[in-house]
Amino acid sequence: MKTPLTPLPGSVTAPRGFRAAGVFCDIKRLGTGKGSNKGKKRDLALIVSDVPATAAGMFTTNQACAAPVKVCLEQLKRGRAQAVVVNSGNANACTGKQGLQDAREMARFTEATLALPPGAALVGSTGRIGVAMPMDHVRAGIIEAALGLGTTAAHAAQAAEAILTSDTHAKQVAVQFKLGGRTVRLGGICKGAGMIQPGMSATGRRPAATPRHATMLCFLTTDAAVEAQALQAALREAVAHSFNRITVDGDMSTNDTVLVLANGRAGNRPLGVSAPGFPQFQAALSHACLALARMIVRDGEGVSRCVTVRVQGARSFADADAAARAVANSPLVKTSWHGGDPNWGRILAAIGYSAATIEESKVDIGYSAPGSRRILWSLRRGQPTAATFKALCAAVAPREFDLHVNLNIGWARAVIYAADLTEAYVDFNKGDVSDPSSLGG
Repeated sequence: MKTPLTPLPGSVTAPRGFRAAGVFCDIKRLGTGKGSNKGKKRDLALIVSDVPATAAGMFTTNQACAAPVKVCLEQLKRGRAQAVVVNSGNANACTGKQGLQDAREMARFTEATLALPPGAALVGSTGRIGVAMPMDHVRAGIIEAALGLGTTAAHAAQAAEAILTSDTHAKQVAVQFKLGGRTVRLGGICKGAGMIQPGMSATGRRPAATPRHATMLCFLTTDAAVEAQALQAALREAVAHSFNRITVDGDMSTNDTVLVLANGRAGNRPLGVSAPGFPQFQAALSHACLALARMIVRDGEGVSRCVTVRVQGARSFADADAAARAVANSPLVKTSWHGGDPNWGRILAAIGYSAATIEESKVDIGYSAPGSRRILWSLRRGQPTAATFKALCAAVAPREFDLHVNLNIGWARAVIYAADLTEAYVDFNKGDVSDPSSLGG
């Protein structure tokens, strides 16, 4: 049965007992990367629960992971937290011992400023890699944000703005639903536009099946009472079908992070993985994560078209996933999407060089409107169909469409939410070494 979800304003402050703020503290003062030309854009955010909360996280599996990721992994061993401090403009990645010390100092200073116990604060950072954190500015920002904490939608919007880098707009979601007779709220904010193909795990270690990969950050709050193990399980499932299914440019960041805090203020009986209300909570969390993930793809750097790549009929999920990612990350395929060219030859070539087992004579390729079952096939059983070029061009002309691939040799399937590749992406990311503010992360 589908869980009824009611949209709400306020994102991370919609759940009871959460406050947020975002301030400008000039972290990008040296022109460290894209976004430096945005003037006084907020660049430090605080999200705080009024009471200790259960916490869970998913993190980049990039072997060159940033200092904030390492600090979060340490802190989350307790499964508890009460605050998150996030900065934009500096990734604090590849910054050695000093970077790790700075990330820990961000957490400790936040705890001291808010009168929280040690280990209560988690950390996130995004921006240019390899630049030392301007800690005097960060400390000043934490103090200012702590003084400005509030529960309104405006406060949530401040935090949502403060975590952005190359994004063109803030990304927020909040929903309300029933759980064990109680009204529960769940909200989130995220950022991401480039350096996007997350492959996150709970430990930061890369499973054998994890694909290679602007940083993706997501922070979620809920007033549901959820046991730590159940919260981690729910987040792992939600991320697997959302953030780990998107790609803009096929690059995995050093800083990818998803954090969720559950403070129990809704008053429901704490949820375990086998509790009757757990499926409803899972559905709400998965909904929020997928909504935010798709906002990232739509706001990808230079993106003009978003394509949902649907592969079915594979021998295994690994094969379906490999085929879908090969198509979604092929520069030739992505540029043809930008040009409105239904070039199924490039698609078939990408499937063929992927790790998936295929039989060319059985492959189908087609297009449809988003979510539609009415598919216009360009290739059936490895052979071109009678569909006209004009009709195929019309099918790929909208800003969003679905690409269907059926390998017809099994029952496994996979979905990837992808984007095209445009001249604007290249212009944005190539930068100009004579102008440091033009250089990306």
